[in-house]
Amino acid sequence: MPVEIYVPEFGESITEATVGRWLKGEGDQIKAGEPIVELETDKANFEVEAEQDGVLRSIAKGEGEDVEIGEVIGTIGEAEEAGVEEAQTEEEEAQEAEIEEAEGHEEKVAPAAQETEAERKAVSEEADGHREEGGVRASPTVRRLAQEYDINLAEVSGSGSGGRVTKEDVERLIREQDRSPAATEWQPEGGASERDGRQEEEEPEIERREAEEEEAPTSAAQGRREERVRLSRWRRTVAQRLKEAQETAAMLTTFNEADMTAVMELRNRRKEDFQERHQIRLGFMSFFTKAAVGALKAFPKINAELQENDLVYKYYYDIGVAVNTEQGLIVPVVHDADQKNFADIEREIADLAKRANEGTLGLDELQGGTFTITNGGIFGSLNSTPILNVPQVAILGMHKIQERPMIVNGEILARPMMYLALSYDHRIVDGADAVSFLVRVKELIEDPETLLLEG
Repeated sequence: MPVEIYVPEFGESITEATVGRWLKGEGDQIKAGEPIVELETDKANFEVEAEQDGVLRSIAKGEGEDVEIGEVIGTIGEAEEAGVEEAQTEEEEAQEAEIEEAEGHEEKVAPAAQETEAERKAVSEEADGHREEGGVRASPTVRRLAQEYDINLAEVSGSGSGGRVTKEDVERLIREQDRSPAATEWQPEGGASERDGRQEEEEPEIERREAEEEEAPTSAAQGRREERVRLSRWRRTVAQRLKEAQETAAMLTTFNEADMTAVMELRNRRKEDFQERHQIRLGFMSFFTKAAVGALKAFPKINAELQENDLVYKYYYDIGVAVNTEQGLIVPVVHDADQKNFADIEREIADLAKRANEGTLGLDELQGGTFTITNGGIFGSLNSTPILNVPQVAILGMHKIQERPMIVNGEILARPMMYLALSYDHRIVDGADAVSFLVRVKELIEDPETLLLEG
């Protein structure tokens, strides 16, 4: 018996998905546990696996169509069923070929013999199921073609023996319908003589305009290349949430700058030993994650969430790290970042970024963030105003490290400086708290030894 392919449940927060791509086509052999279709959700992409061996019998939802949880998107049939259907189709086609060949022979026989043969064939075809209700005679293949294009066979003039409707009759009608201009459905008021008179007057003018259009040079705009690409469900969700953040939050951004000298010196001094011991590169993200946790502990309102009329303070620190992938921005979460050391954080961020690009992240790795860090500096950005990742109330933006002249102890020195930006929801976070939070991040980065105490 055929088995229906359902859209599975992904999680409480996901109620619908989009068919990304079918990994198998209709008629393909399938083994149990083999991925057959990829579904896009708001969080990540998921592969639906076959529940049994067999053949992909039908596809109910094509690529790009939105589907709901539990909806049927296709069916899997047993291999034997597929073989029977294929044999039936081949038998129908063979019968139709025999009929066409017999018709060609009929044209050469005498009229009396032809009439006798036509009567015999009409009886035979009726017995074989080639006669439809209402007296229309057509093979199963022709009936399926007519049904596909919504054609009433009773309105088709059959060219076959005894008025049988052939495949060529239906295809000819389909071509005629395609060529028919939509304007023929509309008829102006007035008699036929008025329309004919106007038509005679308009035809020379129409011919003149068509000739001018053919002679006119092609404009540059007609040669411009365009490409239309369907937005993925993930991209649509990102767009919706970013717009929601702008429309619902009283968003404001405050800026500061950090001298990266101490962090860079510490990193250069310890990076080889760090990589040898932990098999992971020591980057800047672990420093900023630890600095953010330390500042969040000092200013808990920035780690809170607004739920209707309540402000929910969160005393755990799940730090989202923005990752750029081919399908767009993804923000996987480092859970309990306060309980992890530098090596743990670097290793987890590297793993999350790798699997984000592969599209293999789990839902738990994309949910539950309390604060987000985004690094536009890797693309060369000197400054920006990051948008909130709702329902979070703040986001920290890192930027490019660039040497600038700074006055240090009365001397002008070249220092590696980074602009920092904190966007926050002013409905919840006051300006004083936001500025103080960013100053605390700056202090921890400029004196990285204190991160051991804050962590």
